[in-house]
Amino acid sequence: MVCFALRILPVSKTMKLLFHYENPTLSREVFGLKFKNPLGMAAGFDKDAELIGPLADLGFGFVEIGTVTPRPQAGNNKPRLFRLVQDEAVINRMGFNNQGVQKICANLAGVSRTIIVGGNIGKNKDTSNKQAVEDYLLCFDALYDLVDYFAINISSPNTPGLRELQDKEPLLKLLKSIQAQNNKKPVPKPVLLKIAPDLSWEQLDDIIEIVQQTGIAGIIATNTTIERPGLATSPERISKIGAGGLSGKPLAERSTEIIRYITTKSAGKIAVIGVGGIHAPQDALEKLQAGAVLVQLYTGFIYEGPGLIKRIKKYLVSDFNTHP
Repeated sequence: MVCFALRILPVSKTMKLLFHYENPTLSREVFGLKFKNPLGMAAGFDKDAELIGPLADLGFGFVEIGTVTPRPQAGNNKPRLFRLVQDEAVINRMGFNNQGVQKICANLAGVSRTIIVGGNIGKNKDTSNKQAVEDYLLCFDALYDLVDYFAINISSPNTPGLRELQDKEPLLKLLKSIQAQNNKKPVPKPVLLKIAPDLSWEQLDDIIEIVQQTGIAGIIATNTTIERPGLATSPERISKIGAGGLSGKPLAERSTEIIRYITTKSAGKIAVIGVGGIHAPQDALEKLQAGAVLVQLYTGFIYEGPGLIKRIKKYLVSDFNTHP
C-alpha cells in the first residue's frame, strides 16, 4: 500500500511538502561519495528501482535497491511477510523476489535522481554456491554505470545455503573476484559487504581481515536475524510463522554491538553502514555514536511512517549543534 501510494505523483509531492527537511550539517562524504544526509532506505523496500524519486522526496539521502539477481525471481511461497506488532518487528522470507537485472537496469536508466543509489546484488536461488561468483559479477557489470555503490548480499537467511558464502574461503574468493573486476573499470565503485547479525566474534574477525585484505569500501551491519530473542509475541505464533529473517526493534542492540565491534577492531578504518532496529531518532544517533558513518531504515519506516525521517534528521542537527 505504501509503495503504491508513493508512485502517485500528487501523493509523493504532498509528502515532500510535509516531511522533507535538509540542513547543511547533515551532509557528509563517505567512501568518495557525497550524501546530502546520512539516512538511507535499506535494501528490500525498493527491490526493482521503482521508488527512487519518491523516496528522495521523503528526505532519504540514499536508497539501496535490490537485492538484484541475474534472472527474474518470484521469491518464496506466500505468505512470506509477517508483522509482530507487539515487538515492532517483522519476519520475512521473501527470497530475493525481483524483476531481474536487465529490467532493473531499464528502470534505473529512466530515473532522474537527486540522491545516491546503491545496488544490492545476490545470486539466483538455483545457482549453486560454486557458480555464485558468476552471478555476482554479472549483476556488477550490468549495474556498474547505473549505481553509485554496491552491496554484496551474502547474509540473507531466505536463500538456501547463501550464508555459507560468509565462510572465510568462499568469501575471500568472491570479494577478490569482484574487486578484480571493479579495478578494471575506469573508476572503481565502492563495494560494501552486508553481513548477518548471527556471526560469532571469530567469524567477524575473519570478515574484518578479509575486508582489509581485499580493500573493499566497508560493511553494512546488519541483515536480519534467524534468532528470536526475547519476543513478546507468543511462542505459538512464532512457531506457526516458521522460518525467516527477523528485523525491527529486537535487532537494534545486536546490530549496534556489531557496529561498535567492527569499528573498534579496525581502529575506525572500516566504514560501516548501520542498520537494524532504528525506530526513533535516538536509535539512529546510537548507531552513529557506535561508529556507523551512515544508517539505514526499513522496518522502523514501516511502523513509524515517513515522519520518522524528518524527526531523525532534526534530532541529528540538534545534537550536532549541541556537540559540534
